[in-house]
Amino acid sequence: MPSKTSVSHSIEEIKKPIAAHMKEFEVRFREAMRSDAPLLDKIMHYIVKRKGKQIRPMFVFFAAGINGTINDSTYRGASLIELLHTATLVHDDVVDDSNMRRGFFSVNALWKNKIAVLVGDYLLSRGLLLSVDHEEYKLLQIVSGAVREMSEGELLQIEKARKLDITEDVYFDIIQRKTASLIASCCAVGAASAGASEEQIKKMHRFGQLIGIAFQIKDDLFDYQIHNKTGKPSGIDIKESKMTLPLIHALSVSSRSESRSIIKLIKGNGGPEAVNKVLTFVKEKNGIEYATTKMKSFRDDALLMLNDFPDSDMSRSLAGLVNFTIERES
Repeated sequence: MPSKTSVSHSIEEIKKPIAAHMKEFEVRFREAMRSDAPLLDKIMHYIVKRKGKQIRPMFVFFAAGINGTINDSTYRGASLIELLHTATLVHDDVVDDSNMRRGFFSVNALWKNKIAVLVGDYLLSRGLLLSVDHEEYKLLQIVSGAVREMSEGELLQIEKARKLDITEDVYFDIIQRKTASLIASCCAVGAASAGASEEQIKKMHRFGQLIGIAFQIKDDLFDYQIHNKTGKPSGIDIKESKMTLPLIHALSVSSRSESRSIIKLIKGNGGPEAVNKVLTFVKEKNGIEYATTKMKSFRDDALLMLNDFPDSDMSRSLAGLVNFTIERES
């Protein structure tokens, strides 16, 4: 077990080695989103004000920092990641018919689907132009690959969700494409921006994949954590018939009749009673413990890869950020 496993800090502590870079990045990112169209500029301002913890740009800067020197290309890489990531979130809310994003109204909720789709298209175009205008073709290649994989992963999940027949292998295929590909591209982009070799870029891509898989399993586990306000697990994924790792494992170790009964409950879109039965079933089959063990295994594999780098503030904070992905509360 690598010693870095025990490293755990608040996001502000983790950010310290790149704090000045993140501050400058926010300025540059706002500039990258600016538009002469008044409505579009208003929506861009709304999006920027409600940005989350910006974990993905942090991975870009840390990956650059441990592979070389943070430079203008790194800033452009972080902006490219955020522009394309934000575009996919805006489009996802349209696809999912979701009215909320991080506790705030989504773009489609406030301005309707037609405008939300166009906003997503605008963000994609800004990312493409940022890359082309500065001849950042390697960065564009990495991120475009991630966008393709995210689209494929989403479509694969939709296809499989109809029958609720997702095996563990299919689950990992989906999340590697849908979630891990973007964090993998963050790490690869950071390394590429710092002038790393092709071999090192591929290594950082794998490092990001491991983190991204652990990140998604953590999201799965949120469904089974006690909600502060209600005192009960949320069960949102179950209500939406999403096949997560704890549930997939529980079904895999059950009898055929037991599995059929649970699948019927999930397909029935039942009320709290049905959700509670599924939650109890998953706990009794040790689905939560299984998923937690898997999550930590992916985290540990990522931290082992960091041992190849010299000890520094950058590498220690990057280890802290890896740990944060599985210890976060939201």
